[in-house]
Amino acid sequence: MEKRRHSSGVEVLSASINDKPIIQRMMELYQHDFSEFEDKDINEHGYFGYPYLDYYWVEDDRYPFIVRIGGKLTGFVLVNQYTYIPDSQYSIAEFFILRKYRQQGIGKQVAFQIFDRFCGKWEIHQITTNIVAQKFWRSVIGEYTTEKFTEILINDDCQKTIQCFDNTEIV
Repeated sequence: MEKRRHSSGVEVLSASINDKPIIQRMMELYQHDFSEFEDKDINEHGYFGYPYLDYYWVEDDRYPFIVRIGGKLTGFVLVNQYTYIPDSQYSIAEFFILRKYRQQGIGKQVAFQIFDRFCGKWEIHQITTNIVAQKFWRSVIGEYTTEKFTEILINDDCQKTIQCFDNTEIV
């Protein structure tokens, strides 16, 4: 299969350490959106906080990205190699597109660009109560792989749906 073409307006850029405060601020928006699915509250300073963000600039198996459209901040993606399935190599830890840019195919373009950057066995997980995310990922991964993916349910600290695929023959 040949590599997909991407819209010239959607940029997925590796985030430098200087981008960390930008991701940190967008992470609060992401966690606010996500709060309807998790039992988390903001702290006494008014923040959710994200304890793993610093690791994305000090550990070799974490990859932070900023998303821009026409130069405007649009979202972020955090990829890592911490997986539930033993053979998996890559996972999207966090994926956020500002509400203004949702339902326009932008998330799909971003996901395709991320998948094309990392060749190997992927897993994408969602908590089972997040039906919208499950629908999005099934559609995106289905199109990316021409429906060549598997889906499993796991129950660790909370129940998760995981889509698994290998893009070594796609990229």
